[in-house]
Amino acid sequence: MKRLLGMLAVCSLLQFGVGAQPAATISINANQPGARVSPMLWGLFFEDINLSADGGIYAELVRNRSFEDAEKPIHWFTVSSGMAEVELSVDSEKPVSAKNPHALKVAVKDIGSGRAGVMNPGYWGMALKKGAQYTLSLQVRGEAAFSGPLAVTLESQDGVVYAEERINTLSNEWKQFSFALKSKGTDPRARLVISTTRPGTFWLDMVSLFPKETWKGHGMRADLMEMLAGLKPAFIRFPGGCWVEGETMDKAYRWKQTIGDISERRTQYNIWQYEATHGLGYHEYLQLCEDLGAAPLFVINCGMSHRENVPMEQMSEYVQDALDAIEYANGPTDSPWGFKRVQAGHAAPFNLRYLEIGNENGGPAYHERWQLFHKAIKARYPQMQLIANVWSGCPTNPMPDIVDEHYYSTPEFFMQQAGKYDGYDRKGPKIYVGEYAVTQGCGQGNLRGAIGEAAFMTGMERNGEVVAMASYAPLFANVNHKRWNPDLICYDSYRAYGLPSYYVQKLFAEHRGQAVLPVTVQAKSISSSPNGGALGVGTWLTQAEFKDLKVICNGQTLFSTDFADGTKGWKLFGGDWKVQGGVLQQHSLKENVRAIIGDKTWTNYTYTLKARKLGGAEGFLIPFRMPDQSSKSWWNLGGCGNTRHGIEIGGIVGREVPGRIELNRWYDIRLELADNHIKCFLDNQLIHDVVAPTMQSVYASATQDDPNREVIVKVVNTNPDPQATDIKLESSAPLATQARAWQLTSASGEDENTLTQPMKVAPSSKNLPVKDAIIHCDLPGNSFTVIRIKVLRP
Repeated sequence: MKRLLGMLAVCSLLQFGVGAQPAATISINANQPGARVSPMLWGLFFEDINLSADGGIYAELVRNRSFEDAEKPIHWFTVSSGMAEVELSVDSEKPVSAKNPHALKVAVKDIGSGRAGVMNPGYWGMALKKGAQYTLSLQVRGEAAFSGPLAVTLESQDGVVYAEERINTLSNEWKQFSFALKSKGTDPRARLVISTTRPGTFWLDMVSLFPKETWKGHGMRADLMEMLAGLKPAFIRFPGGCWVEGETMDKAYRWKQTIGDISERRTQYNIWQYEATHGLGYHEYLQLCEDLGAAPLFVINCGMSHRENVPMEQMSEYVQDALDAIEYANGPTDSPWGFKRVQAGHAAPFNLRYLEIGNENGGPAYHERWQLFHKAIKARYPQMQLIANVWSGCPTNPMPDIVDEHYYSTPEFFMQQAGKYDGYDRKGPKIYVGEYAVTQGCGQGNLRGAIGEAAFMTGMERNGEVVAMASYAPLFANVNHKRWNPDLICYDSYRAYGLPSYYVQKLFAEHRGQAVLPVTVQAKSISSSPNGGALGVGTWLTQAEFKDLKVICNGQTLFSTDFADGTKGWKLFGGDWKVQGGVLQQHSLKENVRAIIGDKTWTNYTYTLKARKLGGAEGFLIPFRMPDQSSKSWWNLGGCGNTRHGIEIGGIVGREVPGRIELNRWYDIRLELADNHIKCFLDNQLIHDVVAPTMQSVYASATQDDPNREVIVKVVNTNPDPQATDIKLESSAPLATQARAWQLTSASGEDENTLTQPMKVAPSSKNLPVKDAIIHCDLPGNSFTVIRIKVLRP
């Protein structure tokens, strides 16, 4: 991962009269199938982020099951009634495993006639279903003076018992207990309680609760796995992302510490701010790929973290890790690591063919490590496809089989990049777009963002012989712990939904063709940014102050302030904001700090203010035309280390000019916005006079489905308004008189899905007439449409 909503929405494909003139025309030559589309094109990228594994796809219901999350008992809470007293502490005096040295000490005093003990609510509630069975296992020991009993219950938050078992006798030595519990009720926010009616001290470790029914019996949460299966992934890249690197090398991912008995696996602090149990370890990842029918793509640490690099003379251990990982996945049963796979219950090889060396690593340090890995792996496993990071320049000695590129930006950026690979060198390495998503101007994951991605994906499909693989990122998020936005599939303990982007991915994967067909699109261009939107002030690694803000349109003042009410009405994003003497001050040196005010109705205005730099590395950010808080439309004064002034509109960087901002000097700043025309003045000097970039309003790709003798057309209307469209097919063979269409759209580009409205933005389908090899349709604004036309035998 890059550092740096219920009603079914049905919008029909409206047909228009024969005499109407289409606003767009898409011409497809079905007689000239071209390059083959990579069968591996559409896949998944799994990173342990946002509680994607623990608290997500991994079905464990207990949180902090081995008490390694902290030096205090977090996620575990006391339970008592009457006069009972309970003290909890993390204890390492007599651990079950030296690799996981902590246990929970529960000291119960003065119990009276009540009960006392400890409870775990899981990940914001344990989701129980009436009649479902759950497997509980735990390690327990007691002090010499306490032999029990303990009651083990699944309960509601107010104490209604759904299932119960007892541990009658404890000893001073660790003993494992296991129970099958059947729930008498349905409760998405249940809890596990371990309690006693007698005073004494006992210890707990490796407390685990699993649903008996998991997806294909391999420990994964069924509803989330079904959503993955719906994406029909050709491959899965795992386990990350920045998670692979770690902030420092001691937090880097090491696969050998994630296999074997779960009590022996290393728990590890995650860069996304939680402890990972590695219950979903290297073996489970390989099993997950097999269960989904997807090729595994393993990303291995290459001796580089965010902050540290392993010295070259110590790199042999990391290269050996890569060789051993391949042997574990593919090696014969009598090989050392192949035998460990057999011990884990999987005699057959997993057929690992793709290995990525590092994640978002670059520069000379990466290039020399790339050479080490490439030489060693190709010597022993020449058939392995090795993937290199393109970060800061792709290594070329030796040349990679595939290079991994990552993109995060606005919908408009992705629309404009739809032709990125049209001119790519067909003789160079294949491309893996390993991470891409609209992350700006998309709310929590709205339709507009999905439309931007769909436009980009038509370009990847159109160049499917060059773009060998692609995967959206990130895949999962527990809504209670989101450290990145947006995320393809979101969930809590018992519900889940996919973003509109999920359905874009699903439609592309469900409708794969084998060969590219020539496509010509004729459609009008549209602006890359809205004419209206909020505005504000901001900084990047800089302290500054602002005053005399005013917005005027046609001689009318839309807004002005002397900050007499402080920051009332402003939306503050990061930083340290204060108002003093009618001046708005920002004292933080963090990145991307902004204060925003205004609304989308403000168009064609003149925005003036004064700004002064107080300290730091750069100058000012002057946001304008912001449809939402995450948009990147601003005038960047003193950017690039205080060397340049530049305009960024909808995430697209326009013309830059040399320039710097001096300390302790008030600058007069003026922006004049008239439709797509933007003028920027600094101290009354015109710095930029630009027209906002435009882009296509319609994007399309077409492929030939060989087995089904069908032409598959994918069409994206990025225009907010409907567009009458002709789809013309040139075919020497007759075509069926009806086509089948699937369409993703909604009333607004800002519409989103949620836990309570999971299908607000979801595909609908219908039949379309085909007459004289032409499909007449009216594409709704912000829509993605897939059409399949049968080619008949002559």
